[in-house]
Amino acid sequence: MNSAGKARCATACALLLLLMAVGCTRTYYKAMATLGKEKRDILVSRVKDSKKEQQQAKEQIKTTMESFQALTGFQGGQLEKNYKKLNSEYEKAEDSAKKLHDRIDSIDKVSNDLFREWQKEIDGMENRKLKQQSVEMLRKSRLQEAGYIKSMRQTEARMTPVVAAFHDQVIFLKHNLNARAIGSLKGTSAKISTDVDVLLTSLDGSMAQADALIQSLDSSSA
Repeated sequence: MNSAGKARCATACALLLLLMAVGCTRTYYKAMATLGKEKRDILVSRVKDSKKEQQQAKEQIKTTMESFQALTGFQGGQLEKNYKKLNSEYEKAEDSAKKLHDRIDSIDKVSNDLFREWQKEIDGMENRKLKQQSVEMLRKSRLQEAGYIKSMRQTEARMTPVVAAFHDQVIFLKHNLNARAIGSLKGTSAKISTDVDVLLTSLDGSMAQADALIQSLDSSSA
């Protein structure tokens, strides 16, 4: 197959995957509707879940930092055991970061689908007064969602280098599990601690934004 044929094949495959994704999404929404769950309910549920996951991520990052600080302040004892504990906490922190990324994408997807449906329904309204009220509710909800997604993206951007820093320290210690190597990381511990503090503040802000978005959606349906 020549290059042009390969390009056409790649385009066709990409289109097929897109159509399959759209089909799966529609099937999912239809299945949820049979259970009495509309897009608004799905969005609220996902935002509530994201808040729980952010709280868990906050606690996990704190625990990982504490394990790292405990190891860099090592004064003797079971060095291998302390390292394994740090590695375990790091892996959990990495998993929390991945869950956060996936959750942001899932919330953004369902909210965009909801707002498109909302706008389409507004376009079909005849009563000008009710239509204007719906337009205003949609505007406010869009602003709340945009603020929340922005806050989540900022949190993700701050979490990524923190988790990456933990990764590098864990790998370094894996290769150099001795008192001298651990002592060389004490300065690094202070720098990571500062980044962690900023990240924890960002997580608190994202959770507050989650509450605001949930309240906006709940009041819109009242």
